Amino acid sequence: MHYTWLGHSGIRLEIGGEVLLIDPWLDGNPVFPEERRAEAIEGATAILLTHGHFDHAASVVDVARETDVAVHGIYDLMSYWETSEGIEVVGFNKGGTVRIGEVAVTMVNAVHSSSMVTDTGPRYAGAEAGFMIEGEGRCIYVSGDTDVMADMGVLQDLHQPEIGILCAGGHFTMDMKRAAYAASKLFQFSTVIPVHYKTFPLLEQSADDLKAGLPGVRVLDPEVMERIEL
Repeated sequence: MHYTWLGHSGIRLEIGGEVLLIDPWLDGNPVFPEERRAEAIEGATAILLTHGHFDHAASVVDVARETDVAVHGIYDLMSYWETSEGIEVVGFNKGGTVRIGEVAVTMVNAVHSSSMVTDTGPRYAGAEAGFMIEGEGRCIYVSGDTDVMADMGVLQDLHQPEIGILCAGGHFTMDMKRAAYAASKLFQFSTVIPVHYKTFPLLEQSADDLKAGLPGVRVLDPEVMERIEL
C-alpha cells in the first residue's frame, strides 16, 4: 500500500491492486509540479471526489478523460457530469459502498459546503463527503473538507480506520489542533497524514501542532510527489 501526496488535498493511493486518485487538483495547483502530471496519474483505475469546490474538482473531468476511468462521487454532481461532460461516473451517497476491484469505498459524512463557480454564480454540486477506503485488510479514512464532528465517533465504531488522512489547514476546514483533537478523541489511528495545507499563505504551513497533539501516533508529513509506504 502506497501513498503519494499530489499537493493540497490531492492523493494517489495504491491499494489492493488499484490506483485511486482522490481530489486530483493538478491544473492551477501552485504546489503541484506540472512536469510530473503523467507520473501522478499513471495507471489510475478510479477517481474519487469528495466535493465540488475548484481546489478539489477543477481537474477531475480532464483527468477522467486522460485516464479513461470512472469518477466516483456524490450522486447529484456525478449525474450532472455524466450528461454535461460525457464521462463515466459512479454516483452514490453517504452510507453507500461501492467496490473498485477488491477495494471497498464507503461515502461518509463531512461538514463543509459544495459548489462550483459559473458565470452566473455558484452552482450546487451536491453534498460534501469523506470516504472510508478498505483494502488489504486495512481501512483508511479520507476526511474530505470538514470540521470536527460528533459523527467521527460513529465512523470509528463502524469502520475502525487505522490511517487518517485529515484536512488540517484551517480557515476553510479544521486546523492542525482541531485535527489532532479529532484524531485523539474520536478515532484510534496509528498513522495520520495532514492535507489541505501549505497551498496558500492563508492556510497552515506546518504540521507541528498536529504532531504535538498526537504523541505516540505516526504523523507523516511527506513532500509533494513523495511516494511512501503505509
